[in-house]
Amino acid sequence: MAFRGADAAGLMQFLRSCRNFDKVLEKVTILALSDGKCSAEVKVDESHTNPMGGLHGGFSATLVDCISTYALMTQVAAPNVSVDIHMSYLKGAKIGDEILVDANVIKKGKTLAFLDVVIKNKSNGDVLVKGSHTKFIMQ
Repeated sequence: MAFRGADAAGLMQFLRSCRNFDKVLEKVTILALSDGKCSAEVKVDESHTNPMGGLHGGFSATLVDCISTYALMTQVAAPNVSVDIHMSYLKGAKIGDEILVDANVIKKGKTLAFLDVVIKNKSNGDVLVKGSHTKFIMQ
């Protein structure tokens, strides 16, 4: 990833200018980014859905992967790679729903970081997805 640092405005600019896979995040708004935390929101549109019109599990997994990585980047400048991502899909979302994504660094050691993510429906607070993400920190 080309972006380094813990500045929400800079991260937003990076996401808007991506030409690689991260382009799928161009409609995500970063709400807060500091101290091992990252919060974001996105309004579900057709590009985020599966053929049945529900929030695509792959998009949810990308949110867990990326938003938690941004939270880690507020504490670690070193490159890092995913070791494990676990997803629990609890409820669905549909086109027009606004969702909130909250990621936290739970524990960070010399070589591993453990991250937690919750995706909620903004209007009613229902938990849609719970994710955990383990990252290897390269020295």
